[in-house]
Amino acid sequence: MTFVTKLRFQSGDRAALDDTVNSLRSMLERKGAECKGPHTEPAERVRVPLYEGLSSGDSLGEWSFEVFARRLEIHGNDHIAREVGHMDFPDSVHVEIEVEQKKPLGYRQN
Repeated sequence: MTFVTKLRFQSGDRAALDDTVNSLRSMLERKGAECKGPHTEPAERVRVPLYEGLSSGDSLGEWSFEVFARRLEIHGNDHIAREVGHMDFPDSVHVEIEVEQKKPLGYRQN
């Protein structure tokens, strides 16, 4: 059975996000991992209301910022995917890791 490791990166700092994803992609290629991506997702604008105090009252306006996202997939190469899961990423980059088990066609479990 093959494992697919799906990585999703998010950050408000596009330069840090691109640097992180590109350096990871380069490392995966050097180690011979089969990698798909990075795939760019549309930027998401997040709006957060601002208040003067902790109690509800008059709003001071909004604070808004963009969140950028990239996706990357590692096919097979479980040892490399495990290594990526233990890596330290910059604090400004949020990383989500999902591992999916793929069964070959015609695979039958007894």
